[in-house]
Amino acid sequence: MTRLADLAELVRAPAALSVPGDVLAGAAAAGVLGRRTPALAGSSVLLYWAGMAANDWADRRLDTVERPERPIPSGRVSAPAALGLAAGLTAAGLALATAAGGRRAAAVAVPLTAAIWGYDLLAKNTAAGPVVMAACRGLDVLLGATSAGPRTSGHRLGGGASAGARLARALPAALTVAAHTWTVTALSRREVSGADRRLPRATLAGTAVVAATALGRTSPVPAVLAAGYAARYGSAQARVLADPSPGRVRAAVGAGITGLPALQGALTARAGARVLGLAVAAAAPLGRRLARLVSPT
Repeated sequence: MTRLADLAELVRAPAALSVPGDVLAGAAAAGVLGRRTPALAGSSVLLYWAGMAANDWADRRLDTVERPERPIPSGRVSAPAALGLAAGLTAAGLALATAAGGRRAAAVAVPLTAAIWGYDLLAKNTAAGPVVMAACRGLDVLLGATSAGPRTSGHRLGGGASAGARLARALPAALTVAAHTWTVTALSRREVSGADRRLPRATLAGTAVVAATALGRTSPVPAVLAAGYAARYGSAQARVLADPSPGRVRAAVGAGITGLPALQGALTARAGARVLGLAVAAAAPLGRRLARLVSPT
């Protein structure tokens, strides 16, 4: 019988702490933080978990050889159950996004869902894989910009701005998170085989650029959070540069996943929501502790 702990491992449950910050950063950048934002963040978590379950379902034969300890190849979760869970979480995520943000949210959530499933089923093992995964995270940030409406209290631009203007305001944050995601995904493709040193050089340079784009002009909070993000994730990549073995690569991928809230917090604080940015960043150390129980990769 499948245990709840096995399902939590299948969907990488603790790694979902890195997800709500996407929506919060997007909403803050667009100026539409409000009552609908938490529901959109919840839909984002559901879609993330769906993607993790779909990932393991798609990789079930490969994992029999490379990662037999995972829930499906180990027999703890059946393949049909994993696929059913992925489909159910997807439907729930889309329904919640539509209920919270209406057609505008659905207009982002649907392509986000397509990108998630497209990555798992088609793009993951191709050269387009890191780009598609980066698009997933970028769209997740833009989902936060769709939370404006009559019942939204508003922040900066508020609900009166056009949908296009809100998305444009959130686009720089979306690109920053997407660039970070590219580095993590590129590294993750070498978790089993180990990496050529050219890869960590490229991702480390990308991390420096990502951190620089999250700096604020009027408050030290974004700078402190961005520096913390760069120091932790960057040091993990530096260790890969010194020793590009599979274990070091996996550790760097884990650091990239669990360190993302610090970057999201910096982006949120840069948009003016400094207290919320600090709260988002607080998920980073919690995620690292939970990663010791359930692997985020």
